[in-house]
Amino acid sequence: MHSTRVPTTRSALASGRSSADLVVGTLVLCTVDDPERVLAEVRRVLRPGGRFVFVEHIAAEAGSGLRRVQEAVHGAWHWCFEGCNTQRETDRLIEAAGFREVRMEHYRLRSPFLPVNPQIAGVAVK
Repeated sequence: MHSTRVPTTRSALASGRSSADLVVGTLVLCTVDDPERVLAEVRRVLRPGGRFVFVEHIAAEAGSGLRRVQEAVHGAWHWCFEGCNTQRETDRLIEAAGFREVRMEHYRLRSPFLPVNPQIAGVAVK
């Protein structure tokens, strides 16, 4: 098995088109300015059949008490945690990003950091 660590910016991967078998992202899409662009970059660098493995926190269900907490702390949270957006519907963004297949599990992390308790983990295949 051969692996290569690829340097990145917040929205561009320093890798050629269709050159990667695997991209791993953990708690990244909440912080970037343009998550759609990042997901397009992931698709660009993946080979056909390549996998994007992800773990992200997501916005709670609209109208729920937890969503109201996320809305209430958004400004301070964004500032304290380097641009983290607790209200981003990252699950929907990944599903809409044009991958051939997306397998995703929604779950709730049991953490005192309540705004980031709604989580997803999964694999998207190009």
